[in-house]
This record gives sequence, structure tokens and C-alpha cells, in this order.
Amino acid sequence: MNKIILGVMVLVITQLNAQDMLEEKLPYYEIPEPSENYTAGTVAARMIDGLGFRYYWATEGLRAMDLSYKPSESGRTSSETIDHILSLSYFILNTISEEGEKQSELELSFKDKRKQTLYNFKMASDVLKNTTDISQYDTSRFPFWNIINGPISDALWHCGQVVVLRRASGNPFNSKVSVFSGKLRE
Repeated sequence: MNKIILGVMVLVITQLNAQDMLEEKLPYYEIPEPSENYTAGTVAARMIDGLGFRYYWATEGLRAMDLSYKPSESGRTSSETIDHILSLSYFILNTISEEGEKQSELELSFKDKRKQTLYNFKMASDVLKNTTDISQYDTSRFPFWNIINGPISDALWHCGQVVVLRRASGNPFNSKVSVFSGKLRE
């Protein structure tokens, strides 16, 4: 009887772990396959994909000590930088999609911030991939060009800062990451 109970418990735990692993598969472990056609939308989407890939690996495996690391009194911690990237991801998505989400006022865990940022980038990329006329995202306040040189470029900049901060706190960036190919080297 004990063997049966033990066997059932092992099956349940294995099933739960497998379910958790499936739920935790986040976008941008690798950059998705590129579009076959070059359009303004697919090029902008690819910029977001590159950003998502860099963000995925810049934040993968960060520890509490990495998140709280601050190089100087006037500098941001890694956690504060990640908060800023999250807000940029909402701005990008909400500028191009009516279905974009509003940033939650609730305090999110690092894991949830990372997940939401990656999904925001993925949703923005998906919208842009299906866009033929990118000027439709021009507003009375600013043209789409400002999204490229503003929040997209800013988020790329801050991903680099997270990499530098994690190195400084003793947790270097995965050396197998190839930002050129968008994959892990063997």
C-alpha cells in the first residue's frame, strides 16, 4: 500500500513539475525565425525581438544580491533598472496596440516583472510583424520614429546596464549567448 501511495505521489509531483516547466517557457530564449519579407513593420518587429532576446539573457538567473546591487549612491539598482524597462515595454506596446495592458499598480515580484516585460515585447513584435503601414502609429504627439529612438533604444541601453551591473555583483552574463545569431552557442 505504501508503494502505491509513494508511486502516486511521485506521479503527481512529476506532473506538477512538468506543468510548471510548461508554464514558465518564456519568449525570447532564442530570437524567432525572421520574416521572409522586409517591411517597415517586420524590421521594427525584429528590433523588438533583438531587445527581447537581450533582455531575456540579461535578466536570466539574477539573484537577490544582483537585483539590489547599486554601483553608487546616485545610480539605480538592477531592480530599479528592470522596473524602468518594464515601464518602457508597456509604453511601446500601448503606443501600437489598443489591446495593450496598463501597467499594474500592484507590486510584482522580479519573476513576474520579467515575465510581463518579455510578453509585452512579444505582443509588440507580433503587432508590428502584421503591420504594412507603420505610419498608422504616428500620433498627434509624436511619430513612430520617436518610439524607435526613444523607448526601444532606451530599453536596449538599459539591458546593457543590467549586464554590467550583474557582472559587477559577481554574476556574469552567460558567455554562450550570441546576440549576433540570437541563439546559445553549443
